[in-house]
Amino acid sequence: MNKSSRIYIAGHRGMVGSAIWRRLEKLGYTNLMGKTSKELNLRNQQAVNQFFESEKPDVVIDAAAKVGGILANSQQQYEFLLHNMQIQNNLIDAAHNYNVIKFIFLGSSCIYPKLADQPLKEEYLLTGPLEPTNDGYAIAKISGIRLCKAIRDQYNKDFVSLMPTNLYGPNDNFDLKSSHVLPAMLRKFHEAKGQEPTVNSQQSTVKGQKESTVKGQDKAVTLWGSGTPMREFLHVDDMAQAVVHAVKNVLPEYLYNVGTGSDVTIKQLAETIQKVVGHQGQIIWDSSKPDGTPRKLMDSSKLNQLGWQATTSLEDGIASTYKWFLENVDNYKKVKL
Repeated sequence: MNKSSRIYIAGHRGMVGSAIWRRLEKLGYTNLMGKTSKELNLRNQQAVNQFFESEKPDVVIDAAAKVGGILANSQQQYEFLLHNMQIQNNLIDAAHNYNVIKFIFLGSSCIYPKLADQPLKEEYLLTGPLEPTNDGYAIAKISGIRLCKAIRDQYNKDFVSLMPTNLYGPNDNFDLKSSHVLPAMLRKFHEAKGQEPTVNSQQSTVKGQKESTVKGQDKAVTLWGSGTPMREFLHVDDMAQAVVHAVKNVLPEYLYNVGTGSDVTIKQLAETIQKVVGHQGQIIWDSSKPDGTPRKLMDSSKLNQLGWQATTSLEDGIASTYKWFLENVDNYKKVKL
């Protein structure tokens, strides 16, 4: 690939797609393409084929998906399975039929069995039952991985799948009914503060800055589960750099994990977010709500050995995400309180 290659990023306005766009643009790639869902319905095969025929992308990065947390996944199994399969099948098939040079398929660590050995290795795929609360999304992503592998094996094409751990960062979804655990917690702690800070007065607790002083009575924050499950979190800018690495290189295998190599308990995550936000109230754990998979730590050594490494610490990443959240509360549809 060169800086003028035609690169289509499906889902370019989402958290992952927008991060990839920013990174490629910063590196000097000049032919980036993106379409909103109103401009191109990725569930419509005819529309997707027409787009590929007219635009002729060299590279396709599939960052488009229907995503959500435990609540959304458990309540919308049909939509999470069907809609994701429709999106990825149309993109993968069009990329194959219109001779795209490189296709990068993005998924999630939920593709692995619920009780698989830790850390999760790529070879654990399809070796056991999935977590029931999100198996619709997981099955869809597994089918995409296998479809890319089949094209790779049968037609010798550069189709590769990258499976990130839990992602967070700018442009995340902060809707409490559909968001993932980290942005949901961040919003809950923010809303529970007795006095909401402005962007200018907010002080993070990273890199030697002073901790903020919170005035007023902070409300208690109730969180799902026991707080004991362990999760790994990757800043979306680190994920974008992994995608750029896949754009610039031909990766020798069909599937790669993308993570930090370390995890924290949900309780530790909550306490870190509470510290960054400056909330000083009580945390209540509702053990009647599901915990989900006990642990999901990914083994990312295969991609590490090829030259990619995560660089953003969890506290620094949460602090920068909270700063973005504060700056966009009034004008970003998914953040409005």
